[in-house]
Amino acid sequence: MRRVVRPGGLIVVLEFSKPGGFIFKHLYNFYFRNLLPFAGSLFSRHRIAYKYLNESVMRFADHEEFIQMMKSAGLSQITQTRLTRGIASIYTGVKK
Repeated sequence: MRRVVRPGGLIVVLEFSKPGGFIFKHLYNFYFRNLLPFAGSLFSRHRIAYKYLNESVMRFADHEEFIQMMKSAGLSQITQTRLTRGIASIYTGVKK
């Protein structure tokens, strides 16, 4: 994205993320690993897609790591807004 954005241009990323908080994190992990793939198989017949989503989110960088990646890519004025207790986040950055 950075390559195609003009200097001063805004980059916005909406990404699933791993929530914080001991209890909420464990409830979320149980839901995401077990209930979501099961529900996905019932409604869409694509359990693998929902299993892949869980694995992808668990491998993705945490909040601080992703912000550091944005800085390393040459972005400035980086912000993060956590949604739904951190299940998803909106990251913004301006290309220098």
